[in-house]
Amino acid sequence: MRKKRILLTGTAGFIGHHLSLALANQGYEVDGLDNINDYYDIRLKYGRLRESGFEPEHLIPGVWQQSSLHQHLRFIRQDLADRNRIESIFRENPYDTVINLAAQAGVRYSLDNPHTYIESNIVGFLNILEGCRSGGIPLLYASSSSVYGDNSHIPFSEEDRVDNPLSLYAATKRADELMAGTYTHLYGFQTTGLRFFTVYGPWGRPDMAYFLFTRAILEDKPIKVFNNGNMKRDFTYIDDIVQGITGLLNRQKFETAPAELFNIGNSSPVNLMEFISILEKELGRTAIKEMMPMQDGDVPATWADVNSLKQATAYSPLVHLKDGIPRFLEWYKKFYINKHYH
Repeated sequence: MRKKRILLTGTAGFIGHHLSLALANQGYEVDGLDNINDYYDIRLKYGRLRESGFEPEHLIPGVWQQSSLHQHLRFIRQDLADRNRIESIFRENPYDTVINLAAQAGVRYSLDNPHTYIESNIVGFLNILEGCRSGGIPLLYASSSSVYGDNSHIPFSEEDRVDNPLSLYAATKRADELMAGTYTHLYGFQTTGLRFFTVYGPWGRPDMAYFLFTRAILEDKPIKVFNNGNMKRDFTYIDDIVQGITGLLNRQKFETAPAELFNIGNSSPVNLMEFISILEKELGRTAIKEMMPMQDGDVPATWADVNSLKQATAYSPLVHLKDGIPRFLEWYKKFYINKHYH
């Protein structure tokens, strides 16, 4: 029996890295793709690729490299916005499913770099939709809890209206959802949007608060506490995110293709000050707190209603913040303090 073949974009990224290894270990044939941009420390992306069995120094853009550690995993350095190259990848490879995690991330970065978001999150996503349309290939794609904007209904449900994004990043993610729904309606292939809630863990993104706070506390530098600490986030450990995605991937396919949206979160929001106190306890240091007003484009609280995901996949988040933060810190010290990135 032929192994199912998956195109997974964003594999040098945080979620994509963990998911690619999980899928390869489950026996899927995984083709990873990433443009390896310099939005954040590129050593981190190279470190993820090395852990997956790739040598970043030997990567030739547009050429596939086989993993030295996983026989079912290969990688190509490629930009989604390159329409002709993406078309040729779909032409040359018979994929059973596409998982699109590649995107320009970050709410705050979008305030100053809007064009990057359109190229990656709109143009790049359109190229993926066209590739899926050409072969009728089911698509799972990354959306974000940021689409809920200033939604006052708590917890956030997929049934809530999401017409008021507060950042261009959020607007592009909502646009992706609308585009996917249109393609499902017009061309009949299944699309599934994944609204991620504040993902954290080893190999995480250094622009995220938990990462920035850890670095600042260890260097005795102040941390910026926005909205004077009156913030709540639904922190979701990376293993629970992977569980949610693989659950959706492995379920039965539908006779008629729907356009679906699922929250993937922990459904247990934590106050920002409580989160900081957990970090302080684990690091054995007190943070120097610089109280700040609310940041443009930010929201005071996120909280995922995950009932739809539970019904579809028996999803059950397993890792509480008090257990997940020590796992992140163990990795952080190994990678940055012991310099395991060369």
